[in-house]
Formats: sequence, C-alpha cells, structure tokens
Amino acid sequence: MKLILLFSVSLWMCSSFSNSLRTSFQNRTSYFQVGVILDLKSEVGSMGLSCMSMALSDFYSVHSNYSTRLSLHVRDSQGQVIEAAAAGLYLLKDVKVDAILGPETSAEANFLMDLGDRAQVPIISFSVTSPSLHTRTPYFVQAAQGDDTQVGAIAAIVKAFQWSQVVIIYEDSEYGSGIVPYLSNACQDVNAHISYRSVFPVSASDDFVLKELYKMMTLQTRVFVVHMSNNLGARLFLKANEIGMMEKGYAWIITSGLTDLVYLMDSDVAEAMQGVLGVKPLIPKSKQLNSFAHRLKKKSLDKSAGIARADLSIFGLSAYDTLWALAMAAERVGLKEPPKALENSSVNLSVSDLFNFKTSQVGPQLLKAMSETKFEGLTGKFHLVDGKMESSSYQIINVVGNGQKEVGVWIPSLGIRRELNMNITTHHTRSREYIGRIIWPGDSTVVPKGWEVPMSGKKLRIGVPVKAGFVDFVRVTSDGQANARIISGFYIDVFKSVMEALPYAVPYELVPFENPDGSSAGTYNDLIYQVFLRNYDAAIGDITITANRSKYVDFTLPFAEGGVLSIVPIMYEDVNDIWAFLRPLKKELWLTSIAFFFLTGLTVWILEHRVSSAFRGPPSQHVGMIFYFPFSTLVFAHREKIVNNLARLVVVVWMFVLLILSSTYTASLSSRLTVPKLQPSITDVRELIKNRDFVGCQEGSFIVDFLKKQGFEGSRIRTFTSPDDCDAALSRGSKNGGISAFYDVIPYSKLFLSKHCDKYITVGPTHRTDGFAFAFPKGSPLVADVSRAVIELTENGKILAMEQNWLRNEPNCAGPDDSMNSITISFQSFKGLFAITGGVTAVCLLIFIASYLYKYRDFHRSISNSRITIWSKVVAICRHFDQRSLSSRQPQDKLPEAGTIQNSSSENSVQPTDLPRNHSNSNLVVSTAPEELHDASATIHHSNLEDMSAAQHSGVIHPSA
Repeated sequence: MKLILLFSVSLWMCSSFSNSLRTSFQNRTSYFQVGVILDLKSEVGSMGLSCMSMALSDFYSVHSNYSTRLSLHVRDSQGQVIEAAAAGLYLLKDVKVDAILGPETSAEANFLMDLGDRAQVPIISFSVTSPSLHTRTPYFVQAAQGDDTQVGAIAAIVKAFQWSQVVIIYEDSEYGSGIVPYLSNACQDVNAHISYRSVFPVSASDDFVLKELYKMMTLQTRVFVVHMSNNLGARLFLKANEIGMMEKGYAWIITSGLTDLVYLMDSDVAEAMQGVLGVKPLIPKSKQLNSFAHRLKKKSLDKSAGIARADLSIFGLSAYDTLWALAMAAERVGLKEPPKALENSSVNLSVSDLFNFKTSQVGPQLLKAMSETKFEGLTGKFHLVDGKMESSSYQIINVVGNGQKEVGVWIPSLGIRRELNMNITTHHTRSREYIGRIIWPGDSTVVPKGWEVPMSGKKLRIGVPVKAGFVDFVRVTSDGQANARIISGFYIDVFKSVMEALPYAVPYELVPFENPDGSSAGTYNDLIYQVFLRNYDAAIGDITITANRSKYVDFTLPFAEGGVLSIVPIMYEDVNDIWAFLRPLKKELWLTSIAFFFLTGLTVWILEHRVSSAFRGPPSQHVGMIFYFPFSTLVFAHREKIVNNLARLVVVVWMFVLLILSSTYTASLSSRLTVPKLQPSITDVRELIKNRDFVGCQEGSFIVDFLKKQGFEGSRIRTFTSPDDCDAALSRGSKNGGISAFYDVIPYSKLFLSKHCDKYITVGPTHRTDGFAFAFPKGSPLVADVSRAVIELTENGKILAMEQNWLRNEPNCAGPDDSMNSITISFQSFKGLFAITGGVTAVCLLIFIASYLYKYRDFHRSISNSRITIWSKVVAICRHFDQRSLSSRQPQDKLPEAGTIQNSSSENSVQPTDLPRNHSNSNLVVSTAPEELHDASATIHHSNLEDMSAAQHSGVIHPSA
C-alpha cells in the first residue's frame, strides 16, 4: 500500500513539474547557446571578442522586445589547433551549443568544421579567409571576405603600373597557399608572369628568411606580393629592410590580412614597411560606424592614445556584424522546444564515444535563417552567398609615416577609381593616372619599372653571330694590337641605339658566338639555343623570327624588313627564234582568242545561213565559211553581205575586240623585235624542283629548312659564306657546278642586287617572314621595353638614318633599263573584252533560236509527236533549218526543182515527189517544201508510221492526201 501511495505521489509530482515547466517556457525568454573559440591573446581574438560584446549589448538594447537571447560561452584556443578542437568538443557535448563563433585561423577551422558537420551545428568564422574551406561542408559559414575576392584588386594594381613579372611570397599553411591559384590566374589575365614563388614555413627562422630574401635579390623581378600572417610578415619586412630590399626600385604589395593589422605593428616594423601598397575591404562611411568608432575609442581596446576610424580592424567590424546576423537568425527561428521532462540527455564521455554526440535540432534552422539574413552592418551590406560573404570593393592603401593613406578604390565591375562613385561606369584599370600619389619604398615618387638587372656586378652577356662573309650588317673583327674582338655593323648600332633609348640604364657586353680559334661556334639556331640555356642574356644581329625559334626565346618587335626572295640570272630573248611571233601573247590568251574566232564564225553562220546566199552551199563550203569569215575580219577583207541584224551586232562587237587585240599584239611584237628584252632564266620555283636544279643560301641560315619545306632535296641545297661565292655559283649555273637560284632575306637580297643588278633579278613571290629582331630568354622583362624603343626609333626615323649612313658607300649599280624588261600580255588584260563579245554573241544566238522555234512551232510540234526515231527527228529539223527563208529571196531566185508543191485553200500537203529518195540509206529522211508555203494550220500527214521497216526501206514517209 505504501508503495502504491509513493508511486502515485511521484506521478503527481512529475506531472506538476512538467506542467509548471511548460507554463514557464511559454512565458520566459528562449536562450540560444553560442560557443566562442578565439585566441584571446592575439590582436584578432581580443579585438573580435570586444566587438562581439559590444554587438551583443547594442543588439538587445535596440531589440529589447525580442523573445530570444544569445548566451556566449567563450573558450581560449591559445593559438593551438588541439586546444581549439578540445574547446569545440566541450561546447558540443557538454554545453550543447547551437552555434560556434570562430575559429580564428584556417588550421583551426579545418578541424572544427568537421565537428560542426557531424553535429549539424553552424561554425561561423569572421576571420578565416581561405577560399577553399567553405566548399567542404554547408555548416561552415565564412562571414569574412574570402581571399579570392581580393586578387582582382591586386592584379588591377599590377596592370595599372604595367608590371610584367611578379614574385608571390606566402606562408606554408592553409591560409597562405589558398590564395595562390587564384592570384596566379588573376596575374595571367593581365599578362603578368609569376617568375618565382617563395614559400615560408609558419615557424621560419631568421636565417631562413634572410636566405630566401637573398635568393629573391638575385632575380630580375622587383614586384613582390606578400600573403602571410602578421607575425611572420613583420619579420619578413624587418629583414628585407636590413638587406636593402625596401629601397628605390622595389614594389611591395600586401594582402588584406596584413594590411588590416599594420597599425597594430611595432614602430620599427611600420618604419620598415614604408612605401608598401596594400588592399583591404572597403568600409563605407556611416553614422553607425562613426558612433561605434567613438565608443571603441573610449574603451581604448588597442591601449593606444587614440583610435581613428581608419584604424578600425576589418576583423573586429566583421565580428560585430556576424553576431548581429546570428542574433537576427535566432529570432527568426523563435522559441526553442522545451527539453523533455523525463529524458536523460547526459552523455558518457569515454574515449570510444568521444566524437559520438547527438545532432542539433536547432542548428539546421539557425543556418537557414542566417543565410536568409540581410542588413546594413558596419562593414556594409551583410549577405551570405553559398555560405560566404558577397564580394565587395577594396581600398588601395599606401603605408606612409605612422598610418595608411588611401590612394584608390577597386570596384569589381568598374576597376580602379580615385574614389567610390557608382554613377560612373567607365573602366580605369589600364591607367595609373586614376591612382593617387604614391610614396614608394626608399621614399621615392618614381614608379618602379618592376625589374632590374641583379646587383651582382654582372653585365648582360649579349651573343653576336660570327660569319666569314655577309658582314655588311654584323661584323666581328680582331684588333691585333689590343688582342680584342671588335664588333660593329648596322644592326649592332641599332641595338646600341635601342638600349640608349630605354628609360633606364642596362649594363651589357657584346660577346661573339665563336670558338677559341675565332670561327663561328654554330648556326643561328645554335645561338638561339644558348640563349634558351641562359648562357647568353640575349642574342642580336641578323636573326630572323621563326616559329621554331620562338618556342625557345622571346623576340622583340622586328627592326628590319622580313621576307625571302629568289635571285636568278638575267637572260636576253632570242629574236631569231622561229616561234618569236608567239611570245607577245601568253598561251591562255592565244587559246581563248582561237576559241572566240571559231565561236564568232559559227554564230554568224547560224544567223545568216537561212537569209544570205553567201552562207549557203555544200557542207564543205559551210565549214570553210565558219573559219574563214572571222579570220577575214582581222584585215577587214570579208566581202560577204550581212543581212541579219543580230549578225551585224555580233560582227561589230567582234571587230572592236579584234581592233584592240591586233593593235596590242602588233605593238608588243614590234617592241620585242626592235629592242632586246630581259627575262629571268627561271620563272617558277616548281621548275627548279622538277629539274632538280641546285639552289643556294647563306651558311647557317634558317633558309635551309625553308627550302626543304618548299620541296627541295637537301642534297640540292648549297650554302655559301660570302656574296662573291654566290655570284660565281650563279654565273656558272646548276649544270656547271653552280646554282640556278639564290635565296636570301630581303635586306641581304637588296644589298646583293645593288652590286650585281645587271646580272641578276628577283623572281617569284616574296615569301613572308617576320623580319630581324633581338632574342631574349623566355619571360625576360626587357622584351616589352626594348620593343617599345624599337617602335620609337622606327617612327622618328633614326633607324632609317642609320641605314643610309651605313650603306651610302656601297656601290650603286644602275642595272638594265626598265624598258628592257620582257612583258607578255596575259588573258587578264582582255578578260573584260572577251566577256563583252561572248555575252553579246550568246544573247543574239538565243534570240535567234527562240524566234525560229516560235515561228515554226507547228512544224516542230508535228515532228516531236511523230513516232520516228530521235535521229530521224534531228535530221528532219536540220533539213528544215537548212532551207532558205523564202522572205529573204530575191525575185531572180528560183525555187528548188525537187518535186512540186500543191497549195489549196483548205490544206497544204507535201507530195511524195518533194521528198528525196535515197534507197541506199536506211535512215528515215523527211523533206519538206519551203516553209513559207505552210500557213498556221499546215500539217504533215503521215501514214504507215507503225510500219517503220517499210518506211526505212523506201526512205520516204508518204503523206496522206
């Protein structure tokens, strides 16, 4: 009985407690447990915690009517990943937090986000910026600008100052390496080459820092982008200042992580960083921000005499906005479900179930609510996109004195601007004039050019080709007294003038590419390969740009004309040749003329045959007339009377063409017979290949490979070391141990012809090449500046003046008179005339045929409908066409005597006597009387057409009466 009573009392107490708890829940405030994991001794951690405390107080003082509250549980990670992990486990298992603010570093976040994903608790960080972390789990929220959003601003700075090479310096951590691929792509987009990547361990010693900095001093690149934590970055700049890397000519750019904390660094670090450029997220001005800065100044969180608005840390402001966003999200979620009265929610903390904790019911709701939260915070618009902050604009600051000076603003869609003005939509990333005045390292106002020759006392070694001949443009000689090599020539002077035109001094020395005995050390390709191997810093001279060479080196813009010409001996025409009369016109023009002679004769015969007695007669006379008439018009000797108007039009146009053609031919032939004409011995490269003739070029030149691509055999290509050897070989010819053609680039070809213009001539097309240029190693920063200097000297005429100065003493060969050049008239010159006469002839012929078919349509219809063979139909039509038109006969003309013609008012019939009989011919023949006797209703009546065998035996088709 006691047990029953005790059990009843227990049930009543439990029920009362449950009802009381439920009533209390309906009337009380719901608290969301929020964990905070920060390094409380670091600048970011202490600043973040202070700003979150201010945010918590500010938010609920403004929203005092809210039914939810955030309860913060702070844990110190001491800057250690293990401590941060232990704090995370404690908060998830013991405190059962609904969200965790922090962690502070990427390494800590890398572990805690896995715990949050398992517990379905949002891990919200306001300081982790590594772009690769937020994609791993949806429960990691990156409430700070990712590092990938600032690479556009850095690349815009590089582009604005036209720097072609950049060195990336970063620490070996998740934070340091995360930005590298994004920064590399951004630099590539602005045509900036990453010449070196320097990786520093997080715990790098001073010796390591110095060793790496000395290595970078030996590079030509003088633009450095630094992405490090503040402690390692401070040590880097102290050492760089010690060894002279913060002097004039250097350019340093720091990322937002360092830029935001510069004001917190020691004075000696700030002094070492003078002239550094940095980027950080743009904080828009607002009354709320001014009020916060004023209150923060009063609290003196940074222990300094005063804090200006510009010194506010972006991480502190992000912490403030993040807590506001979380508080708003908690209010969106609303009251939490009360805990079940009899549920034992304790968890046994054993090693086996260390990571075995229950999933949060509130976490997913809180994450969704936070992703939908939007408001204007201290840092601007707070809006999460796929778990990270939306991209914003960036400030470009210059470290000067004890603070930072804003020199520009970078807007993602607009580029670099002097100030934030969204009403202007033009892009300014290509001009440095839209960036404010900058003080560079070394207290210099001169923009660093981005590279320099390493200060090791070493001059640039410039390779120069050595040749025994063809030394008009590049000459290497010996000075016996001084025991030195003298390098001179037109192209050498061009290079010296280009280097003098650079806006800075570049020490260099010219080094002949030769063996110890003074002979050439190889071909031009060998010299290019030595530049590729960095045995030479550049190669100059008569070096042609080719596709294969450009794979190994970078060429400047060409300073001399490009192209390959073929030089062949000159020949004089033999005026005593029996076929000399054919040479004034080319073969295609001869053939076209002959074809039009025949066409015109045939057309005139067709048009005149039925109306003119001059074009009638036996078949042999017809053929003769077709060929005779057009040729007789050459000398206007034709006596045949033209009756048909269409034929007259054809003849008039044809005689006009003949007049021009014959006069042109006469003039050309007279000129050839009276004045000797020049012609090249070879006119087509295919002749050389077909005849397997020998050809020549300079020794060591790329033209050897060029000729092989043209189809020449390697054994048929001979190389020469001097112009005199080429002259002798061309004079002998291919059959006498010489060559039939000599190939060379345009500058040398012109020089060779200026000395031998009375003996040789260029033939064929000019094979285009890219000309002569200077070669530098791949990625050399000198290429762009030297190219600009080449353009400048070309435009102001200095290169042309040097060429005239060098070549003024060359012999001037008058050469043969241009009137002696042989000209053969081609079809192209008469294409228009032939088109006119052909068109007129065709139109007249079509008009005549159409008129004939229409006039005698009944006859042709009856022939077409008959059952005779096709050949018989053709023969019948031809015989009908062969009859002379009666309307064209004169009174004295007689009708044919073959048979009689009967004409009645009722019908016309063709009598059998009118049909010629040919018993020996098995083909069917239909003969008709003159067609004028047939009226519109005339028909030909045929009988026994079914019995074709009888008709073929008789050779006659008997019309019915």
